[in-house]
Amino acid sequence: MHNLTTPVLYVAGNINVDIIMGTLAQWPLPGTEAMLEHSALRPGGSAGNCALALAAMEIPHRAISCQGNDAFTPWLAGYFPQSAAGWPRYACETSFTVGVTHPDKERSFLSNYGHITRLSADDILQQLPEQAIPGDIVLLCGTFLCSTLFSQYSTLLPALRKRGYRIAVDTGWPPSGWTPALRAGVYTWLPDCDWLLLNEVETLGLSGLENLDDAGAELARQLNGRGGCVAKCGPDGARLWTTQHKQHAPCQPVCVIDTIGAGDSFNAGFLAALCQAQPPEEALYWGNAVAAHAISSSPRSYPDWQALQHHIEEMSHGRG
Repeated sequence: MHNLTTPVLYVAGNINVDIIMGTLAQWPLPGTEAMLEHSALRPGGSAGNCALALAAMEIPHRAISCQGNDAFTPWLAGYFPQSAAGWPRYACETSFTVGVTHPDKERSFLSNYGHITRLSADDILQQLPEQAIPGDIVLLCGTFLCSTLFSQYSTLLPALRKRGYRIAVDTGWPPSGWTPALRAGVYTWLPDCDWLLLNEVETLGLSGLENLDDAGAELARQLNGRGGCVAKCGPDGARLWTTQHKQHAPCQPVCVIDTIGAGDSFNAGFLAALCQAQPPEEALYWGNAVAAHAISSSPRSYPDWQALQHHIEEMSHGRG
């Protein structure tokens, strides 16, 4: 069992309802209908998926969000019993994301606005201790979907830094695309971040560069120098850039069933390793292990502590 005196990982952002449908070969014409053979209704969102993985691994954590006031409000809160009592309630519908899977394992996402667009910097700060203990991490997820919060990043991140938290951000993909104005705005608050956790196309999109190595190195230079930029590359594993070096952690092949939330699962493993005082290079393998377990399970599950350690040991033998 891991050391229960380890730092706490606070996961803040989009906790919502996910409706997963598949497999869709092509979009139906307007006015027509398609029947899909697979479906699942589950708690999700980038922050929600990460928090559920941390709970399975018994990593000290807290899920930080807000909630609406419709029939799905208590259902969603019930999956986060240690955290939801602190979520402020807004007079609005619950946020949903419909994830549609395709035969090539790619995904399309459709989201409403709902409660996650009401989440504010004050909501987050009120749910956090006034002073971090050494090693505490705040992970901000769903940056562009939490639209009110996103507009307050330039004040939220310095406030988190003042309280002593390490800061990680997984922006996700911006619905309006990576415009020059959006890139410039993100670059203003990157110096407050320790870790930037993106997928491959997000790394290229935010940097505006065409080569992944160049993009990762450029984003790492924009951070505060205490962490680095991570690119989650699917079957190619994960890559890390700091101001000093770069690292590639390949992953073992698995039978892929459902890739939705793979990056969120990686975030849980990677940051859990940092909370366990593992070096970032090793944390990449922890992230790969959690993601591999998640995407190869149906219904979706996450490894407990023993299963995680078993996966890591197997990967260590493979590296040897």
